[in-house]
Amino acid sequence: MRTARAVVDGSPRIVVKDADGVRVAPVDHPDDALQALESVASGRSADWQPIDLEGLELLAPVAGAGKIIAVGLNYVDHTAETGIAQPERPLTFAKYATSLTGPASDVVIPDHITQGVDFEAELALLIGRRCGGDTPATLEDVAAYTVANDVSARDVQFGDVQWTRGKSFDTFTPLGPWLVAADEFGDPSGHRIYAEVDGELLQEDDTAEMIFDVPTILAFVSDGVTLEPGDLVLTGTPAGAGGFRTPPRYLQHGQTVVVGVEGIGELRNRFVHRSRTAA
Repeated sequence: MRTARAVVDGSPRIVVKDADGVRVAPVDHPDDALQALESVASGRSADWQPIDLEGLELLAPVAGAGKIIAVGLNYVDHTAETGIAQPERPLTFAKYATSLTGPASDVVIPDHITQGVDFEAELALLIGRRCGGDTPATLEDVAAYTVANDVSARDVQFGDVQWTRGKSFDTFTPLGPWLVAADEFGDPSGHRIYAEVDGELLQEDDTAEMIFDVPTILAFVSDGVTLEPGDLVLTGTPAGAGGFRTPPRYLQHGQTVVVGVEGIGELRNRFVHRSRTAA
């Protein structure tokens, strides 16, 4: 079972997709991903009205997030291409929730701040219940999986030393298109993950090649940091992002990046420059 959010009659609405097709939640259904998953699991969505997604704008499948916790240097080949020693424990950083955007929305590059914007294909987890401390998070606490592009302003990221600002500009976390329920997605290892720029395949790997698998990430993050329903965890990117190529290949105005994870779907975002003085 899959859930998403789309603009229907001018407002965000929950939609679900299963073997019987695509249906839209009633107007009074909360714009809440976790409640949507619960409605589906309980069977309450069975009588929702059918809808054709053709021509509808898909939004990020969550309306917001309490925390976005991301993991860096978590694929063997990516760590090797950076020249940095393989980490002994997960390297985590935060992204602001205001960076979330939809699976087909424009990603806006503030070109008065950065000239080094890059892409990163990632598998993302939606936390379904409160966990942490004496009860470390496990796969049972993951409500659903989705696709993320951890867009990164490399010049800002490394110029600041810490990474948060360079990865958190508005629209720098495209997410979607669907939330795939954990029981449908199954084992998060063994899924193809990839990224294309203007049709050229630049990243391709398997989530089984993570240095720290999803259970390890969850246990590490939740040891001292309580995870709450609606939090997102991004699990790292494979080799091939533009900033680590020779010479670097940063994204230019008008380029389109497609990011996908097998079993979920694809993001397709156009990157556009916007300077401070633009009309």
